[in-house]
Amino acid sequence: MQLFVSGSETPIRGELNIPVSKYHAHRALVLASLAPGRSVVRGLSETRQVVWTVGVLRALGTRIDIDGDTYVVHGGRYHTRNDVVDHGSISAQGLLNVGSSGTTLYFMTGLAALADRPITLTGMKYFRRRPIKALLDSLGQLGVKYTAENDCPPITVQPGTPAGGHVTIPGTLSQWLSGLLLLAPFAENETTVEVLGELNEQPYVELTVRMMRHWGLVVEHSDDWRTFTVPPGQTATPTDYTIPPDIGSAAFGLAATAIHPSDVLFRGLTATTSAETDHPEAEFLDLIAAMGLPMEHDEETGFVRVRHDGIELQPLDIDCQPIPDLLPVLAALASFAQGTSRLRNISHIRLKESDRVNAMLQLNKLGGDLVDTGSELLVTGVDGLRGAPMSSFNDHRVLMSLSVAATRADGESRLTYPRAYRISYPTFLQAMTSVGLDLAITPLEGADKTRSAQALAS
Repeated sequence: MQLFVSGSETPIRGELNIPVSKYHAHRALVLASLAPGRSVVRGLSETRQVVWTVGVLRALGTRIDIDGDTYVVHGGRYHTRNDVVDHGSISAQGLLNVGSSGTTLYFMTGLAALADRPITLTGMKYFRRRPIKALLDSLGQLGVKYTAENDCPPITVQPGTPAGGHVTIPGTLSQWLSGLLLLAPFAENETTVEVLGELNEQPYVELTVRMMRHWGLVVEHSDDWRTFTVPPGQTATPTDYTIPPDIGSAAFGLAATAIHPSDVLFRGLTATTSAETDHPEAEFLDLIAAMGLPMEHDEETGFVRVRHDGIELQPLDIDCQPIPDLLPVLAALASFAQGTSRLRNISHIRLKESDRVNAMLQLNKLGGDLVDTGSELLVTGVDGLRGAPMSSFNDHRVLMSLSVAATRADGESRLTYPRAYRISYPTFLQAMTSVGLDLAITPLEGADKTRSAQALAS
């Protein structure tokens, strides 16, 4: 199967419903599971990543009810007494299936030590090749006992309260650090976490700390966010929480409106600047505004509306260290800008679901002008693109970014692993086609393409 994208310069119009933030959903559900009592988390996420987190927590004895668009979470001590089978997680076997969700793996590997029996974390076949030695080494310093062949899943974690103490962790991926911080409050002794090297993705760590505090957990940090102190023996407090809209998902719709004449309402999105929302990727709003995209608040609804008859985009010069997941969509946008954009500090972006720097070089197949210098990605805008075959590398961000760029290419493009978008933005295809873009999945090359949103969702 492939995703076919037909390019066009025609205007796009309509409404896009912005889903809730998966970053907040993961953290809210995990923290609520650790808090004895009833937490209410408003905002339902349909992303596969979050679905796997829900399955893992249920297999650990957490009761999670869904009431409309709300999670009702009954937290407390992890146990495997109930006979739960949920999205591959099996409580009776102490088996947690994280699918292909790195966040679920990184958060739950340490927390599995709080269960009542040995717990094995596994995932999809290709995901079992993902090395997490750095996190495992740090969990070992914290006192977690585990076994893992080649430092990859499956990972078996023994039950037992972590000792605490002084722990070091490379700052390569924020999820490693967040995984340590989520476990540290339940250690026997005070924990000090020291970040080694550069701290990448700091906004995501800041989000973890804010949300831990919302659930009543104490964590202190140095001014440079490189040292963290966590008191021992804490108990999380159940609470209510409302998940904000996902800027990472909105980015693809905003990118589409930036390269097409548009009149599109972003239902659910009320922020036009990073200062107006609590999201680790909120900087995207400032960046796309600086490129020239006009965003305004719709008088009737209060949501963001983009309306223009065509704009000239300006190039960017940005540090990708804190916002690595935005590189794919920014590279796509920069291909339409008037000049050369510099996307700096990109080394850690090669460690995501794919080497996203290399993956986005495929824009050159469309006639783009991208150069990977090792530490930077230089993207020079071109007069036009032409359709071509590409690979998504089964990476949701790559698939969506390349397909948005391809909507402005002459002719037809096609992409492998066409359903990768479901990992983080399940309604992506319906959303894009609803405003007039031409994307469709075909079961076989050359087969008739089904363009209805209903067929795309099947």
